[in-house]
Amino acid sequence: MQINYPKLIFAVLASIYFFLIAYAPAQGSFLDIVDLPIHETGHLLFRPFGEFMMVAGGSLFQIIIPAVFVGYFWWNEKYYSAVIVLFWVGQSLLNVFIYAADAVVMQIVLLGGLTGSEGSFHDWNYLLTETGLINSTKTVAGLIRLLGTLCIITASVLAVKLSFSKD
Repeated sequence: MQINYPKLIFAVLASIYFFLIAYAPAQGSFLDIVDLPIHETGHLLFRPFGEFMMVAGGSLFQIIIPAVFVGYFWWNEKYYSAVIVLFWVGQSLLNVFIYAADAVVMQIVLLGGLTGSEGSFHDWNYLLTETGLINSTKTVAGLIRLLGTLCIITASVLAVKLSFSKD
């Protein structure tokens, strides 16, 4: 069995970084600046499908884009690259978790510089209100956080495993 040390070192460092994000998602990450324009583009792309889908499209698109890259790399048998991008899927889900968890209190500062409670439109307040889940905000947000954390754990385990070859 051979060890690809550069891949292993990167896998361990990425794991540590993304585990820290999973532990304290509100601290943010460098990928947040990538997630925001993707999120806003999602609103535009989903607009033809009605108001609900336009609003949901922001969060959906910011998860779909990195998931497409995971799929692309996996399809092309670049498994290590796929699992490295899976970290981004997990981080993006944790970014969505922060937004969803804020649906009732609406205290995070949104794109216009205002909080939802100051009059800025809050996607997750709208989505959870429209679906009748506003009273289940903590549960919905918790499930999103769990899914993001599981993506990060899976990416970490597979990235380390794929650093070893059977030659």
